[in-house]
Amino acid sequence: MPYQADDYADLVTTTLRALEKTTWADIVVDNQTHIALPRILKKKAVQFGSGYGYQFNVRLFSNNAARNVKLAETDNPTTADTQKTGNIPWRHTETHWSLEERVIAMNRSPARLVNLLQTSRVDAMTDLAELMEGNFWSKPTSSSDTLAPFGVPYWINTTSYSTTGGFNGGRPTGFTDVGGLDPNTYSRWKNWNAQYVNVSKQDLIRKWREAATKTEFKPPVDGPFSNMKSNWGYYTDYTVLGTLEEILESQNDNLGNDVASKDGNTIFRRIPVEWVPYFDNNSGTGDTTNPIYGINWAVFKPCFLQGEYMKETKVQPHPYQHRTLVSYTDCTMNFSCVDRRRGGFVLSK
Repeated sequence: MPYQADDYADLVTTTLRALEKTTWADIVVDNQTHIALPRILKKKAVQFGSGYGYQFNVRLFSNNAARNVKLAETDNPTTADTQKTGNIPWRHTETHWSLEERVIAMNRSPARLVNLLQTSRVDAMTDLAELMEGNFWSKPTSSSDTLAPFGVPYWINTTSYSTTGGFNGGRPTGFTDVGGLDPNTYSRWKNWNAQYVNVSKQDLIRKWREAATKTEFKPPVDGPFSNMKSNWGYYTDYTVLGTLEEILESQNDNLGNDVASKDGNTIFRRIPVEWVPYFDNNSGTGDTTNPIYGINWAVFKPCFLQGEYMKETKVQPHPYQHRTLVSYTDCTMNFSCVDRRRGGFVLSK
């Protein structure tokens, strides 16, 4: 009796159950390393929301309730709305793999079918890895761009940057707000940025130290904002990383004690400095030149619509190709930064 469409779908589904979950080591792509998808695949490192966008509360004001008083001073209690609500619209991403029934029939032995399915799924995840990496290190062209997610340069940008450095990163180009909040209205809703000229102790490293120090906020009292410990990562292109390596190789203290080499890795304050191939393959990413991004992963996180995290559909017939089976992996997500002062910084030429 010949195989029917449902039989092929059942065969593929059964074989898929026997496959081990695809791991990052299975994926071979043009970029030698990736930052975005490995973190997304760590489900504990993402956040979930509901509704038509990811909403978050941020404390932008103080009630100014504390004061010095005299004996028998007249009370003057004050109340203020110290928090505002931000909103991040959802973005939708998909990848898929498909197989023709006759190709499945030609590979019906268990080993060959497993290999065929593994290859197809890895191809789909490869495409997703490349897309996510681009999404992560870029931003929408303007507020009218409803396809691109809010990547790192949207939240951590070089707006109004200068050689003196400071919390100057306001609205990204083409936007009137950031996550629904206007940094021109709320001065604390800005990221740290600075411009450097040379990779040297007096220039880049000094500004790097200052950025890392001044974005490390430690709440003075316990509360809902005091349990957010920092989890920093540092990212740059090979031009900067290669220069740091060459200076360190000379085995002198030209870069100071904060930058060192350990086990073949360049580290800043005991944290590895990671090379981002995407920067080299896409010059001018986020309106930067030879950037160094500091990202606090305790604050900067991927966020997903509840129930739409890497959702894989059942194997089903293609609606327009009657002999083809297809499976999709869908994501409804975006990237969030609930505290732009603590979320990260950027140094750029």
